[in-house]
Amino acid sequence: MTIQDSGFMMEDGVSCLPCTPEEQKKIVIDLRNESERNLKEGNLYFVISSRWFRKWERYVGIDADANLIGNQSSDSWHMNVTSSMVAEMPGAIDNSDIVQNGSDCNCKENEIQLRRNLMEGQDYVLVPQRVWVKLHEWYKGGPALPRKMILQGVYHRTFDVEVYPLRLKLIDSRDESQSVIWLSRKASLSELFQRVCALRGIEQNKARIWDYFNKRKHTQLSASNRSLEESNLQMDQDILLEEVDGHHSSRFGMDSTGNELALVSMEPSRSSFTIAGGPTLSNGHSSGYKSNQYPGSSLSSGLKDTDDGFDAYNTVRKGEKRGLAGLQNLGNTCFMNSALQCLVHTPPLVEYFLKNYSDEINTENPLGMHGELALAFGELLRKLWSSGQTAVAPRVFKGKLARFAPQFSGYNQHDSQELLAFLLDGLHEDLNRVKKKPYIELKDADGRPDEEVAAESWKNHKARNDSVIVDVCQGQYKSTLVCPVCNKISITFDPFMYLSLPLPSTITRTMTVTVFYGDGSGLPMPYTVSVLKNGFCKDLLLALRTACCLKTDENLLLAEVYENKIYRYLEMPLEPLASIKDDEHIVAFRIQKKGMEKTKLVIFHRWQEKSTTDYLKSGKELFGTPLITYLGEDQPSGADIETAVSKVLSPFKRMHSSAKAHIGKGSDFLSDGLDELCSSSDAQSIENAEFEGALSMDLSLRLLLTDDRVMNFKSFKKDTLFEPGKILSVVMDWTDKEQGLYDASYLKDIPEVHKAGFAAKKTRQEAISLSSCLDAFLVEEPLGPDDMWYCPRCKEHRQAVKKLDLWMLPEIIVFHLKRFTYGRYLKNKIDTFVNFPIHNLDLSKYVKNKDGQSYVYELYAISNHYGGLGGGHYTAYAKLIDENRWYHFDDSHVSPVNESDIKTSAAYLLFYKRVNESKMEIGESSYSHSTS
Repeated sequence: MTIQDSGFMMEDGVSCLPCTPEEQKKIVIDLRNESERNLKEGNLYFVISSRWFRKWERYVGIDADANLIGNQSSDSWHMNVTSSMVAEMPGAIDNSDIVQNGSDCNCKENEIQLRRNLMEGQDYVLVPQRVWVKLHEWYKGGPALPRKMILQGVYHRTFDVEVYPLRLKLIDSRDESQSVIWLSRKASLSELFQRVCALRGIEQNKARIWDYFNKRKHTQLSASNRSLEESNLQMDQDILLEEVDGHHSSRFGMDSTGNELALVSMEPSRSSFTIAGGPTLSNGHSSGYKSNQYPGSSLSSGLKDTDDGFDAYNTVRKGEKRGLAGLQNLGNTCFMNSALQCLVHTPPLVEYFLKNYSDEINTENPLGMHGELALAFGELLRKLWSSGQTAVAPRVFKGKLARFAPQFSGYNQHDSQELLAFLLDGLHEDLNRVKKKPYIELKDADGRPDEEVAAESWKNHKARNDSVIVDVCQGQYKSTLVCPVCNKISITFDPFMYLSLPLPSTITRTMTVTVFYGDGSGLPMPYTVSVLKNGFCKDLLLALRTACCLKTDENLLLAEVYENKIYRYLEMPLEPLASIKDDEHIVAFRIQKKGMEKTKLVIFHRWQEKSTTDYLKSGKELFGTPLITYLGEDQPSGADIETAVSKVLSPFKRMHSSAKAHIGKGSDFLSDGLDELCSSSDAQSIENAEFEGALSMDLSLRLLLTDDRVMNFKSFKKDTLFEPGKILSVVMDWTDKEQGLYDASYLKDIPEVHKAGFAAKKTRQEAISLSSCLDAFLVEEPLGPDDMWYCPRCKEHRQAVKKLDLWMLPEIIVFHLKRFTYGRYLKNKIDTFVNFPIHNLDLSKYVKNKDGQSYVYELYAISNHYGGLGGGHYTAYAKLIDENRWYHFDDSHVSPVNESDIKTSAAYLLFYKRVNESKMEIGESSYSHSTS
């Protein structure tokens, strides 16, 4: 559907829309779903400001929580229609808040730059080209921000929209002018040559283009199909253009005396690799490190020393400290630098990669990366330990990372823990000594001793997985699953590479429940309890039982109150607590166990105006919380209902009133002091009112039978008999007289499950200990609804209860503090300070395998995260064991830090090394010890 140029225009220039909001929504959703079915490289997507797009969503009635167009499955775009009569039309598309040029959008389209560090969903959304065309037809505006879809990865191919293309700064050596070129990182070097030559007016056969990273000539680029990403070109780096016709020369190609430099291609050989042994660091001289020195040699790793910003053959000067090289930030790569600094300061890994490890490179492992990741990491570690204090730019390593882990490609911020997990697993597979993994049929524990099952499991694991990473970083834990239906117990022993510890505040939630007395023996009372987030209603009931001192002959009946009705009963013990939202109102009724088999009575409350005499009509809306009690008689009557209502309401009587209700069969609800609360004429008029089917003329409170929806009403009498065991519902009409006699505020003002505003007003949380995080990790908890366990006895998936125990700990243990919480549309970071020991972390009490081994650990590295999501920054603390001193690694900058200052609320990953029983002396080289 097109809009003619002659159509009506609104004041802001937006065309009058030819279709309704509902039609717009359907058109856009259909186009988006069609685009998802036809994903291919080169498809165009457009970036739109989230601020504008959410206005459009509200206008057309799309759920605001499901707005990540192009980033969610089609079923997540809810079809909930909000009132389009209320939401305003969004106006012209306005992307000014996400472009660097701001409101000045007069520049050419290819010159418009997105602001850096934008987050999808939060700052912008991506829409397919046809969706953009429609939105622009309807609303005009802009500027248009087209982006191409690219295909990433070597083994795991993924589609990704390249929101931030590669930005290169071109320096023309002829006049020293500078230009900016934007190209996809998947573009070829031939495309780069074409763009440069067209921009600078030079013939391609006369153009020489250099990789000019850090203002140094590294590699002469040649027009080929090789991509810019494969050529290790980075965001915002320089490239140098020279003309080679003999008439032009510049100082860029001359030495300090003005003589022409001999410039040769440094493109490395891509032949097979070997490692001839690392540098001997003890005396500061290189010994036999020949990797890639001769491009034609078969002893080449495919990596080039000069790529990373220094010459590896300019070895460490005498007396210069080793291990103090920083890592240059290549564009939001602080997450990578932080994790790498922790790994390259892990003593057993330093010892391993400084030796000749070429025999252990596994190029045939289908789960690995043909050894390329291990080679890139080993090469980088060697450079960091042989470069003195010169910062290294890990361009080659980042290039390998982008190829094999496309989730870390590009220039957005990522998670250092996710990178660490990938590196440890990738290094293991690349260095796996097992060339052909045997098939092993797993056996069930079947009641065998834990020691036997654990040893068997580890033997089977080692038969398929044997590497330095397994030797150093892998431990074993015991996992116990219990079926909640048949109590089948399953015990397995599984390896782990690191431990992700929840912060106690992230695994529990506080819930407020108002407890009512079903027998009218007391006033309702709200109780706030702490329960597991992934727990069940049985856990909530257990906590409430303790909090309200429930008697042994009582039970609790849980229910949700919504719009003054019982919305649902929470009677299933295994109902997940996740089904209860923070803004809901949950109540519990204390009921005698012996009475719970009787007839249940639900009492609703309704305000009745004085002028209304037809009590069978609905009158005012419901108010307050329904009350629940049980009728003790085998066959209850109308009189029994009257008595029960009177009894349940008795605690709500106002204390200042002298009124006393006569509770008993045939008694009424009117107090002796009723005349004090209302005029005699009012009382007389009520007593004399015609009430067809009411209980009796002397009753003040009017009761009618109703259904659970309180939609239909029916009168009943005292002698009316009801079928036993059923649920009876009555509605009670209140007038001014009852408001004066009873305090209805106890029925009206029940709190929510959790008041979000209170959390923001809390003072700073007290510090928690690392041991409390471990306790939280090892606590028994039910599996989530999306993580059901198949019970071999029930032959069905069950939400089993899981318990983890540590069985065997490795030499290097990494603790991941789970500071980031991710919901479907909500992300949060917890800055709680975790108090962790630096020395003598004794984990013996957590290890179930009593093998007599010492499990005392010392901290040697920390990955820190500062700030919030998206705009945060990673650094690292690492200890040089040789000199027993801590250093702060902040990208390129390295500085000493006092041990007393390394404990902060930014700690994210904690690296510990087991202390040898011999208690090595301070200053003794850690590299002389076995990796065990």
